[in-house]
Amino acid sequence: MVYGGFWIRVVAYIIDAIIIGIVQYVIAMILGVNMFDPEAPQTGASTLLNIISIAIGVAYFAGMESSAKQATVGKMAMGLVVTDVEGRRLSIGRAIGRYFAKILSALILLIGFIMVAFTERKQGLHDMIAGTLVLKGQPGETSDPAVFS
Repeated sequence: MVYGGFWIRVVAYIIDAIIIGIVQYVIAMILGVNMFDPEAPQTGASTLLNIISIAIGVAYFAGMESSAKQATVGKMAMGLVVTDVEGRRLSIGRAIGRYFAKILSALILLIGFIMVAFTERKQGLHDMIAGTLVLKGQPGETSDPAVFS
């Protein structure tokens, strides 16, 4: 198995962040929220935008990573798939857990993400918590056919 390393995953995430950012911007425009003014007062619309943003993130990451594609658009563009540690497709529950475990990876000064560069199987803290791997390849295509069975 070839694991997805740090920099390829960073590029994949940038692609995903652009996609999610565009969706959030459109929703903010509809709600009349200025996302770029840090001094804007917190209103009901901005609170609603925050809740919708969390739902979008969960739906996008967990939904796509547990789908038959096993990857977000960014990961697909970079030729990566997300599996459990035995090479199987993620359940929606495991994918949601992985999404929320990323919060912990971020809270500790991004060290949970930086761990990808230094661990044997290129796992971040969130991958270790959720029991997942990020592999190079496409669903059903790998050097070890048992990985995707």
